[in-house]
Amino acid sequence: MTTPDPQRAAPPGTTPTSPSRPSTGPATSSAPPAASPPAAAAARQSRSHRRGRGIGIGLAAALLVFVTVVLVLFVLFNTQTVDISLVFGDVQAPLVLALVIAAVLGGLVVAMAGLALRARRKD
Repeated sequence: MTTPDPQRAAPPGTTPTSPSRPSTGPATSSAPPAASPPAAAAARQSRSHRRGRGIGIGLAAALLVFVTVVLVLFVLFNTQTVDISLVFGDVQAPLVLALVIAAVLGGLVVAMAGLALRARRKD
């Protein structure tokens, strides 16, 4: 007859422990950690959130400066006067003005198409 292993023997209703890991006390249920983080962790999270917001604002400012410089160079390099043929006549205007008007009209067409698609999806 073999004797039961004391590490493997467990009272009824409990699970036996493995021999490689001795039991350190009565079995407890694994409860989730406390709902509120410690004050130090909350402060770290707040600082990292502010730092991320600061990086975003700095990136947006740098992008704004870059776009402004590109637009100023665009205007400076496109100052020559061109003939623009309209349906009802011809006009002479700076090239930059013609390009900006064309870009604005193109943006309006895209915006109107987007609104039409969105309205169609709702129905």
